[in-house]
Amino acid sequence: MHNLFAQYGEVVSAVIITDHYTGRSKGFGFVEMANQREGETAIAELDGFLFNGRNLRVNMARPRTQRPRRRSNDWY
Repeated sequence: MHNLFAQYGEVVSAVIITDHYTGRSKGFGFVEMANQREGETAIAELDGFLFNGRNLRVNMARPRTQRPRRRSNDWY
Protein backbone atom coordinates (compact mmCIF):
# COMPACT_ATOMS: atom_id res chain seq x y z
CA MET A 1 0.00 0.00 0.00
CA HIS A 2 2.88 2.36 0.83
CA ASN A 3 4.36 2.01 -2.67
CA LEU A 4 0.98 2.59 -4.32
CA PHE A 5 0.42 5.90 -2.53
CA ALA A 6 4.08 6.97 -2.86
CA GLN A 7 3.46 7.49 -6.58
CA TYR A 8 1.51 10.62 -5.59
CA GLY A 9 3.84 12.10 -2.98
CA GLU A 10 5.65 11.46 0.28
CA VAL A 11 3.97 8.87 2.49
CA VAL A 12 4.46 9.72 6.17
CA SER A 13 2.80 6.53 7.42
CA ALA A 14 0.70 3.65 6.12
CA VAL A 15 -1.05 1.04 8.24
CA ILE A 16 -3.54 -1.72 7.49
CA ILE A 17 -5.93 -2.36 10.38
CA THR A 18 -5.97 -5.98 11.54
CA ASP A 19 -8.10 -8.08 13.87
CA HIS A 20 -6.52 -8.32 17.35
CA TYR A 21 -7.12 -12.05 17.64
CA THR A 22 -6.62 -13.43 14.13
CA GLY A 23 -4.17 -10.90 12.72
CA ARG A 24 -6.20 -10.81 9.51
CA SER A 25 -6.88 -7.54 7.71
CA LYS A 26 -10.18 -5.86 8.51
CA GLY A 27 -10.27 -4.51 4.96
CA PHE A 28 -9.26 -0.92 5.63
CA GLY A 29 -6.26 1.14 6.56
CA PHE A 30 -4.88 4.64 6.84
CA VAL A 31 -2.25 6.47 4.81
CA GLU A 32 -0.84 9.82 5.91
CA MET A 33 0.66 11.95 3.17
CA ALA A 34 3.20 14.74 3.74
CA ASN A 35 0.80 17.50 2.72
CA GLN A 36 -2.81 18.06 1.79
CA ARG A 37 -2.17 18.58 -1.94
CA GLU A 38 -0.48 15.17 -2.26
CA GLY A 39 -3.29 13.57 -0.26
CA GLU A 40 -5.94 15.10 -2.49
CA THR A 41 -4.07 13.92 -5.60
CA ALA A 42 -3.84 10.37 -4.21
CA ILE A 43 -7.56 10.41 -3.40
CA ALA A 44 -8.48 11.62 -6.90
CA GLU A 45 -6.26 9.04 -8.61
CA LEU A 46 -6.83 5.99 -6.38
CA ASP A 47 -10.51 6.11 -5.41
CA GLY A 48 -12.02 3.14 -7.25
CA PHE A 49 -8.59 1.75 -8.24
CA LEU A 50 -8.34 -2.07 -8.37
CA PHE A 51 -5.68 -3.17 -5.85
CA ASN A 52 -5.05 -6.81 -4.88
CA GLY A 53 -8.42 -7.80 -6.32
CA ARG A 54 -10.39 -5.10 -4.49
CA ASN A 55 -11.68 -1.72 -5.56
CA LEU A 56 -10.22 0.86 -3.22
CA ARG A 57 -12.41 3.46 -1.60
CA VAL A 58 -10.07 6.33 -0.80
CA ASN A 59 -11.18 9.40 1.14
CA MET A 60 -10.08 11.77 3.88
CA ALA A 61 -10.18 10.24 7.33
CA ARG A 62 -12.90 11.57 9.59
CA PRO A 63 -12.54 11.99 13.36
CA ARG A 64 -13.82 9.04 15.33
CA THR A 65 -17.21 9.58 16.92
CA GLN A 66 -17.29 9.44 20.70
CA ARG A 67 -18.96 6.30 21.99
CA PRO A 68 -19.55 5.37 25.61
CA ARG A 69 -16.87 2.99 26.86
CA ARG A 70 -17.99 -0.56 27.37
CA ARG A 71 -17.34 -2.08 30.74
CA SER A 72 -14.98 -5.02 30.53
CA ASN A 73 -17.01 -7.10 32.97
CA ASP A 74 -20.72 -6.69 33.66
CA TRP A 75 -20.57 -8.91 36.76
CA TYR A 76 -19.37 -6.13 39.07
